Amino acid sequence: MDKEAETIDLTSLSIAPDVLALISGQTAFEMNALPISAGNGTITVALQEKYNNETVNDLAFLLGKKINVVTVPDEALSEAITRWYNLADAKRRQISVSHSEVKSVREEERLSEGSADGSVIPLANKIISDAISLGASDIHIEPYDKTLRVRFRLDGFLHEMLHPPSNQSKALISRLKIMADLDIAEKRRPQDGRIRVREGDRVIDIRVSSLPTDFGEKLVLRILDKSRLQLNLEALGFEEGDLQVFRKTIRLPYGMILVTGPTGSGKTTTLYAALNAINHPEINITTIEDPIEYNLTGINQTHVRPDIGVSFASALRAILRQDPNVIMVGEIRDGETAEIAIRAALTGHLVFSTLHTNDAPTAITRLIDMGVEPFLVASSVKLIVAQRLVRTLCLHCKAREPQRPEQLEELSLKKNGGKYFAPVGCSRCHTTGYDGRSAVYEMLSIDNGLAESIARGGTASEIRTQSVSRGGKTLRDAALRKASLSITSLDEVIRETTA
Repeated sequence: MDKEAETIDLTSLSIAPDVLALISGQTAFEMNALPISAGNGTITVALQEKYNNETVNDLAFLLGKKINVVTVPDEALSEAITRWYNLADAKRRQISVSHSEVKSVREEERLSEGSADGSVIPLANKIISDAISLGASDIHIEPYDKTLRVRFRLDGFLHEMLHPPSNQSKALISRLKIMADLDIAEKRRPQDGRIRVREGDRVIDIRVSSLPTDFGEKLVLRILDKSRLQLNLEALGFEEGDLQVFRKTIRLPYGMILVTGPTGSGKTTTLYAALNAINHPEINITTIEDPIEYNLTGINQTHVRPDIGVSFASALRAILRQDPNVIMVGEIRDGETAEIAIRAALTGHLVFSTLHTNDAPTAITRLIDMGVEPFLVASSVKLIVAQRLVRTLCLHCKAREPQRPEQLEELSLKKNGGKYFAPVGCSRCHTTGYDGRSAVYEMLSIDNGLAESIARGGTASEIRTQSVSRGGKTLRDAALRKASLSITSLDEVIRETTA
């Protein structure tokens, strides 16, 4: 941003109500910013003479517009903000937080220590509110030697959002820990907690994790917004043929269905959508998860408790005595859990679970490495789905892109072999060029031929070759298909998949 901003006199200036409403009174005071006018995709904002470029960047992201800065002496700006925003009557966006601890006056005073204006409580609310409104999946609160950084994870990527004063670090972290019912006196050990937020008519759960670092505790808040949970199979990103196979397999009376991929690739969403599709009163569906991310009506959900001896394996044994039709095991982590799940699939239960493998064929060898006999894997596993999430191009700014030589080489494409689009960036997508994510899938349906290969100990490479020869697609094939439909970019295909 250009620091040679125009200086103006605010005393006789008139500001339209709709312009003033662009920034809430609370935000105006916290950022020391006053909107003056708006037009032609630009918002003119008055800032103090020694303003920080980070403030301008934060305003541009918050408003989704180009910011034109005019400067005002500090005292005049504070007086103008006070005059235009009557905080006693201004509408504040409130977040109602429920937690078990009732805070005393002394606790509230302690939370304000280190904060020059005692604004840490509205600051904590603002961070959570902004993250929810932007659709962030995670909030990172990171203290450093002379700064405090707040980042949001949007569409899988972290973006710096705020840099509150470093003297608010301890107070902000203590505030969030109390909201999550954590021990604020314990700063040496990691802790986990939960916050429940009411946003309008929605109730949103937030998982909170603390981790001691050199300069204080880092907090990560995972936002679990059920209203954004996609439980419609058609909307997940399956191609039509793959969707038919998936729908048919999840309605089998018994067998195992595995979903594989790295953390954050959408495995839980796919499993929840599958369970939702077969959730009927005549079927008993029970899950064991670590932790339960979303509560699903009509499904019995329990979570592991290692501290009292409730592991995936022990909980799975208990579930088998609960007359289940369908069982979901959040993750197969060890041989004991794998063997129990496999035997459940062979004795009349439909079992869903996840594995952390790079693709579908290696899920087979992973189970065998855990100690499950190959013939048991061949007999029980019916379908393996490997998935990744690719960012979808913003519909408002994407543009045709000629393929670069490095893309052609990496993806083994022919020059001008297709029409591909690339991100550009606009106010609608916060200049990223992407808006949302879509899943790409590799489907490995275990037919008789593949079952025979597995039973005799076939390698992952042999299983992959056999699947492709029968028309199966790899993750890269599926991602390239989405790029050819201008849903995503070639760079995303390269980033998320391998040959």
